[in-house]
Amino acid sequence: MVRVPLTDEERERGERLGLALRDARAASSRSMVEVAAEAGISVETLRKIETGRIPTPAFFTVMAIADAVGLPLDALRAAAEHGTSPVAEAS
Repeated sequence: MVRVPLTDEERERGERLGLALRDARAASSRSMVEVAAEAGISVETLRKIETGRIPTPAFFTVMAIADAVGLPLDALRAAAEHGTSPVAEAS
């Protein structure tokens, strides 16, 4: 099965998602090791998601990370779609 390449827009959305998760992790004062362990993923996977190297992570992975940093999925969705601050959205 051949995977269709991502569009520029999809890659940019993945970068915004990663930035939103990274900002939320920083706001929660949690380390990558703590968040990755709680989410049940490797630190390397978390790093790749936060930097946009995995622009389309699995939904349940995103949900687990958001739960680990206390970020509501609605705020995360808005941040990924519009580039808004997830910390401000969650307040």
